[in-house]
Amino acid sequence: MSESNGNLRIGVYVCHCGANIGSIVDCKAVAEYAAGLPGVAVARDYKYMCSDPGQDLIRQDVQQHGLNRIVIASCSPHLHEHTFRTATEKAGLNPFYMHMVNIREHDSWVHEDRARATEKAIDMVRAAVRRVARQQALSRGSVPIHPAVLVVGGGIAGIHAALTLANAGKKVYLVEKQPSIGGHMAMFDKTFPTLDCAACILTPKMSSVKAHPNITLWTNAEVTKVDGYVGNFKVQVTRWPRFIEEDLCSGCLECIEACVYKEPKFADEFNLGLGKRKPIYIPFPQAVPQVPIIDPETCIQFKSGKCKKTCLAACGERKAVNFQQKEQVEEIEVGAVVLATGFKTVDPLRTPYYGYGHYPNVYTSLEIERLVNASGPTAGEVVLRDGRKPKSIGIIHCVGSRDEATNRWCSRVCCMYSLKLAHLLKEHTGAEVFNFYIDMRTPGKGFEEFYQKLLNEGVHFIRGRVAEVTDWALDPTEEGKLVLRVEDTLLGVVRRIPVDMVVLSVGLEPQPDAQEVRRLFNISCATEGFFLERHPKLAPVNTFTDGIFLAGCCQGPRDIPDTVAQAGAAAAEALALIDAGSVEVEPNTAYVLEEVCSGCRTCVPLCPYNAISFDVQKNRAQIHPVLCKGCGTCVAACPTGSIRQHLFEDEEIFEEIEGVLANV
Repeated sequence: MSESNGNLRIGVYVCHCGANIGSIVDCKAVAEYAAGLPGVAVARDYKYMCSDPGQDLIRQDVQQHGLNRIVIASCSPHLHEHTFRTATEKAGLNPFYMHMVNIREHDSWVHEDRARATEKAIDMVRAAVRRVARQQALSRGSVPIHPAVLVVGGGIAGIHAALTLANAGKKVYLVEKQPSIGGHMAMFDKTFPTLDCAACILTPKMSSVKAHPNITLWTNAEVTKVDGYVGNFKVQVTRWPRFIEEDLCSGCLECIEACVYKEPKFADEFNLGLGKRKPIYIPFPQAVPQVPIIDPETCIQFKSGKCKKTCLAACGERKAVNFQQKEQVEEIEVGAVVLATGFKTVDPLRTPYYGYGHYPNVYTSLEIERLVNASGPTAGEVVLRDGRKPKSIGIIHCVGSRDEATNRWCSRVCCMYSLKLAHLLKEHTGAEVFNFYIDMRTPGKGFEEFYQKLLNEGVHFIRGRVAEVTDWALDPTEEGKLVLRVEDTLLGVVRRIPVDMVVLSVGLEPQPDAQEVRRLFNISCATEGFFLERHPKLAPVNTFTDGIFLAGCCQGPRDIPDTVAQAGAAAAEALALIDAGSVEVEPNTAYVLEEVCSGCRTCVPLCPYNAISFDVQKNRAQIHPVLCKGCGTCVAACPTGSIRQHLFEDEEIFEEIEGVLANV
């Protein structure tokens, strides 16, 4: 041992954690056993060790009994290791002279036999007492933080996070893939449950982003490389050419009017193909920046080089139109990153029994958002593809959600936006509207009242999953209609409902490039594919990579208020990090014994945090202590044993193993 038993004065504290541990483990018996172990000066059991009285108990015992090592037998170190290290430090000891034993998740929560659970806890405490004697005094490092933040994604989450940070005086880089910021919210007509105009809420915030002196806005751009670590990220942003010079364009849009295509001819992506656009276009009237973009796939100049270039002539002396514009690569340094990359809607072609793509009058909910919008392809007039106004409409909930064949999760927003669309469609067309639902979920503020409003408006609600949508007519009333076959679980009968229009309430999914973004920023994804937070309760906007935070639907489905709230939380976390000026680095990192390293490079590609480099001149591996997160992968893989890890030294592990086996 590093100290003789006579010099060791160990304090052992066994936490009941209420009934979480105490109901299965005899905590008093564990403490009594620990009191007899070599080197243990004090052993106690207490109801809640993480409480202030519990922490005070540690501080008092250190002073009164001269303790120089602490063992806490309680819950997961992931939850309270920082708490007990702080308590140990306040007592006057090095915080790394404290060791935690997880007798909750590793013992009480996985056992039903009280005697055997207590025996296991005793073994674990005995092992910890032997291990803590070997632990060494360590100190945390400090890294300066670059006072700028990168926000990736220009939807409502990215916009709100960027404005929050910029208003606090921080430099912000906002990067958006699309030609304009605004995200999905820019496509909506109204928002539930208040039916506020989405554009009226969003447009002022979009304009504020463009006008803010602390925000650098790059649209039609993408983060292509990320290096560095918390406080010092080096980021490469590729700005794709829009063939219009932003700093020269006045936003007059005369180039669009002057295009040789007198009428729009090509599918408009923003309107989901329901409308047409020219090769030079602006995504939507309130777009920010108010700068057109030229599509090289449809522009005659790019396809044949024989265009009359009327757009160039219309631009005149400004010369903002530039057919030779190339991609630009920007290199920036930031201290923190907020990821707000959003979501995609479920492709309804994955549910072919609903007829999307086969029957022309089957629409997605997002397409209906554009049809009812005054700035949409039909100026807000809802008509079928054959020009008729629908007299009956069926809205099918949970398309691509709560379904083993597509996605098992609830997309959270579908019930409410289906109610909203039912109201808007009834308002625009006067049609008879049917909602087909599995369960109606209206848990938010004002949501239940909105549901009641729809009931009072005469919207029909049929509880049951629609089996299929067909055009097979069984009687004259179904001729020329789309027929929804559904089991009404409230009536206990199978019904056939003929309608003119079907709306599919599609769910929310991770972005298709979520895995690439995950690897780029070295974060994790949950099983569903959404980005994974550090802790669902205590760190819902943090990731396991320090300095990278999550906002909005990239972390999971949520509505606009929840998205804005989370964006504010992510901005606050980034702000707290930046304002600190420096960040403490935990010392449980790996290091290389250069005299033993053979230069085999086995460790270099294995490091998940890119913390290991290779010094060619020395023929030795090197580990960056800031990038290293102490995962131990390289330690386990090193064939020569030249890589060690603080807090997990071989001697400590061997002592712990011997302690576990000592009573066998």
